[in-house]
Amino acid sequence: MKYLSETEYLEQFGIEPPNPAKRRRALQHALDIRKFEIELYWKRTAYFWTLIAAALAAYGAVQVGKDVPERQHLSVLVGALGFVLSFSWFCVNRGSKRWQENWENHVDMLEDDIIGPLYKTVAGRPPIAEHVALGPTGRRLLKHWLTGPSSFSVSKINQIVSLFVTALWVPMIYVTLAPFRLAASVDWFAVTVLGLAVIACTLVVTLGRSDSIDYSFWVSQRVSRIVPGASNGP
Repeated sequence: MKYLSETEYLEQFGIEPPNPAKRRRALQHALDIRKFEIELYWKRTAYFWTLIAAALAAYGAVQVGKDVPERQHLSVLVGALGFVLSFSWFCVNRGSKRWQENWENHVDMLEDDIIGPLYKTVAGRPPIAEHVALGPTGRRLLKHWLTGPSSFSVSKINQIVSLFVTALWVPMIYVTLAPFRLAASVDWFAVTVLGLAVIACTLVVTLGRSDSIDYSFWVSQRVSRIVPGASNGP
């Protein structure tokens, strides 16, 4: 993998030496792909929330249901499924954030001579102390905290929520397990399910990352020919 200096980056995207057409196209693509990444981000969130909500509903149904056969094993199974889904959602959120920031960084570098530093410029309200006094300071502070804007990151909050949901499954699984006793027989079903959940999460962390190494690939292409037809004759 090659790391670019700022000079090399500027050369590749038509900034130095100036190539306005190339730079304009690069900026437009960066803006479009960033928008697409944000759309995918929320689609992925909806996808995982649907599955996690189904797992939570199944867990609750097993817990409150009467005469549910294999209640403990079903609870462990659903709990492990919910844990893996929530942990995967947390990792997917981090991956989505990485690609979103990638295209935002490209916009930062490319926009200046095309549209000006629009994306890098933040226009917001002045501090409360500089507002025209419209009432007691305490009331204005309260109004600001309840209804005013703030520099919270939507994606970071989503990551924290996904991490919280992941952690929430741990006590939910714990309460479904039988009390630990040295003389008790091993519950191989619970051990297997939880072991598979740990393996799945380990694979998500180790093998679920995007490849960032240089690689080559080969291309195959079928050869088609037209066979001359038989002559019909006169």
